Amino acid sequence: MLKEIQEATEYLTSRGIVEPEVGIILGTGLGNLFVKEIKKQIAIPYNSIPKFPISTVEFHKGQLIYGELKGKKVLAMHGRFHYYEGYSMQQITLPVRVMKMLGVKHLLISNAAGNMNLNWKKGQLMLIDDHINLIGDNPLRGKNYDMLGPRFPDMSAPYSKELNKKLKAIAKDKGITLNEGVYVSVMGPNLETRAEYRFLHRIGADAVGMSTVPEVIVANHTGIPCCAISVLTDDCDPDNLKPANIEEIVNIAGKAEPMLTELYVELIKQL
Repeated sequence: MLKEIQEATEYLTSRGIVEPEVGIILGTGLGNLFVKEIKKQIAIPYNSIPKFPISTVEFHKGQLIYGELKGKKVLAMHGRFHYYEGYSMQQITLPVRVMKMLGVKHLLISNAAGNMNLNWKKGQLMLIDDHINLIGDNPLRGKNYDMLGPRFPDMSAPYSKELNKKLKAIAKDKGITLNEGVYVSVMGPNLETRAEYRFLHRIGADAVGMSTVPEVIVANHTGIPCCAISVLTDDCDPDNLKPANIEEIVNIAGKAEPMLTELYVELIKQL
């Protein structure tokens, strides 16, 4: 693992990616507007980076974008990797470890998620306060390298309280509805049954998705403060469940993107 991290880091450094301060992971249907905010861009396709997986999901762009945003050097993943694509947890989270080696100080994450809280509506945003890992695997399984982080990292506050506090204040100032709740990550790629939605909500989850948790675990392991926002793209009411429409889910994510972009651009400005 250490060799893979080193190879990818050295390659990116050779391409001009030097001391990025903020890392961003852009999820399903998200990122086009955000990427336009980045100035002096260097775009590098994943398939040219040593040891990087290749994004196989059609609405994930599959490139790293480096540049300047609000006076900060940023490094954005335009498209992420998922366990259901067949990659290992270590492959999925390799970019986070590389970000750490490059010097990233904060990690901002986004995703599209199913809404199980009937007090909220699809198209709204949810700030993740905590999570439940039901993927069935963990990126820290196996040999631990002390230079990357401790064998048993604390997860009492996996999402930075300081970053979340800033995001809630920004949302209030801009009049953006920002719900706060618990995200549960499952393996996928199928969506859930009615019984599964009932179960997930009863164990304390407000939204369900197929990503984010592996990256957050590794961010905590390596000591990078992180935050994450879900775009609630479909209502998961088991008593009134309609067949999932992936095109509609991506479309709703796109409509919510301006709000998410506004929040994260302002947050980067304040860091």
